[in-house]
Amino acid sequence: MEQTTTNTLFYGDNLEILREYIPDESADLIYLDPPFNSNRNYNVLFREESGRDSESQITAFEDTWHWDRSAEDTYAELVTDSPPQISRMIGALREFIGENQMMAYLVMMTVRLVELHRVLKDTGSLYLHCDPTASHYLKVVLDTVFGGENFRNEIIWKRTSAHSDTKQGAIHMGRIHDTLLFYTKSDNVRRNEVYQPYSEDYIKKTYSNVDPDGRQWKSSDITGPGGASKGNPYYEFLGITRYWRYSEKRMRELYEQNRIYQSKPNAVPRQKHYLDEMPGLPLQSLWTDIKPVQSQAQERLGYPTQKPLALLERIIRAGSNEGDLVLDPFAGCGTTIAAAEKLKRRWIGIDITHLAVSILKYRLRDMRQDVESRKGVSYQVIGEPKDLEGARRLAQDNRYQFQWWANGLVRAKPLGGTAGSKKGKKGADRGIDGIITFIDDNTKKPKRVLVQVKSGKVKSSDIRDLVGTVGREKAAIGVFITLEKATKVMAREAVSAGHYHSEGWNKKYPKIQILTIEDLFDDKIIDMPPVHTTFKQARKEKKKGLRQSSLEM
Repeated sequence: MEQTTTNTLFYGDNLEILREYIPDESADLIYLDPPFNSNRNYNVLFREESGRDSESQITAFEDTWHWDRSAEDTYAELVTDSPPQISRMIGALREFIGENQMMAYLVMMTVRLVELHRVLKDTGSLYLHCDPTASHYLKVVLDTVFGGENFRNEIIWKRTSAHSDTKQGAIHMGRIHDTLLFYTKSDNVRRNEVYQPYSEDYIKKTYSNVDPDGRQWKSSDITGPGGASKGNPYYEFLGITRYWRYSEKRMRELYEQNRIYQSKPNAVPRQKHYLDEMPGLPLQSLWTDIKPVQSQAQERLGYPTQKPLALLERIIRAGSNEGDLVLDPFAGCGTTIAAAEKLKRRWIGIDITHLAVSILKYRLRDMRQDVESRKGVSYQVIGEPKDLEGARRLAQDNRYQFQWWANGLVRAKPLGGTAGSKKGKKGADRGIDGIITFIDDNTKKPKRVLVQVKSGKVKSSDIRDLVGTVGREKAAIGVFITLEKATKVMAREAVSAGHYHSEGWNKKYPKIQILTIEDLFDDKIIDMPPVHTTFKQARKEKKKGLRQSSLEM
């Protein structure tokens, strides 16, 4: 395998992708935030632009594991094909834990951690994000795979200030932290010093001195410890004769720079250290200064278990340099990828759902507006359908994965469905599979495009139903995406629905539009007002003759 130089987003099982695509010792830093085995379902709740909660939620993944044939086969592979220490470890865990959900989870994690150890560079670092549910078992696994001598830290991230469910009968104390297990592959690890901001209490206590210009400072001893035996110079300074840390010339320079403090004429001078020149507190293993993604946070995407960007930026700064490769095998909504892109690292992200891949694409697209000096996020996607045959295979395998993928082609927020089930579960989507929101007049009120996706046989009544849904929901436009070709009768039904008139653009758009998957592969797009342009901006762009309905990724 040759190492890719292109940022890459993979759709699929990360174990298969690691083995097929990722070369030995190619990653500089690995961060993984796998499911915690919490026995929960994690939902994505999409909030409409009006602030109203949508009536349909998507189950992004079921955080539940079972001891089934797949777990048994993976266990057998670990026992027979792994190094002796891993074989003995996983056998002992099975004997101790038994054949249950926790053991299935540990088997799943162990086989992947073996591959992650393989792809990590000798100078690389790995951060595994987990909670107390399984952190003690995962540490045993990591000690075995990476070697106990390469354990560096158990980092505690305080993700919330307080949590109490005692009124619901819980007998545990408030669970307010996650754990990051930090391992390296050797002592030759790349490490950059990262600093945390000082606490207000520490600043108030330590930097209690203030100059007339408002600068806060603390003082330190500048006498030479060890005297002559340590080679310290001996001279008189400000009436005090001592062994000093600095030469007499250097001491005079510090004095002229207002960096020497003498409280009274016979007092021993001390050196001043200004707060605004200090980098902060060297990174410790307790992180209390990074808040979780709050419900009203600007970076919030609505994806379950989303981690704050600041958390990933800290990890990436600590363990990599610009141009290094960052790997996230459980990419989710892509916080690791966004942080790596922002810090000018190369990256690889892997996820097993098209929902996550679509959300990550939106996030990378939006970053183009945040990084003005760069032309945009350049990356490739591997594992998505590239032709009609691939689209049909996806539809046959999982129609909800197909639905999310198709929504992603037109950048619609998906509604309804379950990722963790082959059959899926239809949500209360009111005949809507996806929504695109835009603003195109001075009222600033959001307008909506409703998207419906069909992977099976289609008929004219489908278009009539969409017309009714668009009318009932008071939407501007309805789009029907179909894997199969539309009939002539369907096309006539769409045309007969008329047009939506945009006041902002003074233009008519077809009220009902039919797009086949083949159309989308041919780069055909929805005919609609721009999504990411305000009315004021739109008027300027219209004068310049810019393309008005571009939806390219």
